[in-house]
Amino acid sequence: MDYRVLSSLSKSIIPFSLILLLYIFPVASTAATTTSKAFNLSTITFEQGYSPLFSDFNIERSPDDRSFRLLLNRFSGSGVISTDYYNYGFFSASIKLPAIYTAGIVVAFYTSNVDTFEKNHDELDIEFLGNVNGQPWRFQTNLYGNGSVSRGREERYRMWFDPSKEFHQYSILWTPKNIIFYVDETPIREVNRNPTMRGDFPSKPMSLYATIWDASSWATNGGKVKVNYKYEPFATELKDLVLEGCIVDPIEQISSTNCTDRIAKLLAKDYSNITTERRKSMKHFREKYMYYSYCYDNIRYPVPPPECVIVQSERDLFKDSGRLRQRMKFGGSHSPRKNRSRRSSRRRNKVADGGSSKSSQRGSAAAM
Repeated sequence: MDYRVLSSLSKSIIPFSLILLLYIFPVASTAATTTSKAFNLSTITFEQGYSPLFSDFNIERSPDDRSFRLLLNRFSGSGVISTDYYNYGFFSASIKLPAIYTAGIVVAFYTSNVDTFEKNHDELDIEFLGNVNGQPWRFQTNLYGNGSVSRGREERYRMWFDPSKEFHQYSILWTPKNIIFYVDETPIREVNRNPTMRGDFPSKPMSLYATIWDASSWATNGGKVKVNYKYEPFATELKDLVLEGCIVDPIEQISSTNCTDRIAKLLAKDYSNITTERRKSMKHFREKYMYYSYCYDNIRYPVPPPECVIVQSERDLFKDSGRLRQRMKFGGSHSPRKNRSRRSSRRRNKVADGGSSKSSQRGSAAAM
């Protein structure tokens, strides 16, 4: 999406009459695109569901209002919030992340009610963590219920694509029964409500947030690498905006008949149930791309939290710290070819010189 409509059109060879028409009626070229690819969902405009959260001078809305960009520069990050609270729902957007040097940057897509319930808030997180130049983005999911921030339930993953080169849809399903995180139509994590979780399962109405901000203190290599504003501004773009759920007053929390009907419809949706094929895809993702899970962190949790379902094929991949036994291999555009060649050359020379090769201790690349 080009946010500078006039400049991009003026450089084209489109007849002037068509340029004038597009300028006067900018929505006409995209008005038909009202569904997202994943799950064939109906999408909304920014005006229909969002408002600025902070630094509106760093928020750029497209001419048709169906997408927007969040900017981070040396002055500030930026963020938006849904204009309503939802009592359960499905929240989704296609997102493209900043490219080049992204160390210290966090892009977050999450639900929360911290502004209303400061000491006992609920939260469902998808957080994208920037990295040093040449290394891929990583991301993590987490959940809190009733202010249970001391009992973090985070999982961390790599991606099988470059999220700065193309859009992918990220979604959070939240129902009274379960929580599912999606990348496109692939479920990557499922949390089924366990009665012994009690208040740790998010249950109060929440808003949807999207933010970009400077997290130099912890996001990359434990805070050792900071945001480099030589490469500013950093921009993340969101489109295919979806907010489905029952709108409620967060204080009164009145469960009307309408909400009961909306929740029933939510539970009947395609995305609320993991099919056999999607479960296979989730298993593949988790065994290939997950590099930390709190459920397998026996140092932190000698007894796994009640919602944890121990999958032996996953458990075998992790040490008692919840980290991988073997370092995750990189490939494709994320791993610089020149560096790989240099490392291969050093290994060949070492063998040629009669040296012995030893395997180094391997663990998770990301800081806790």
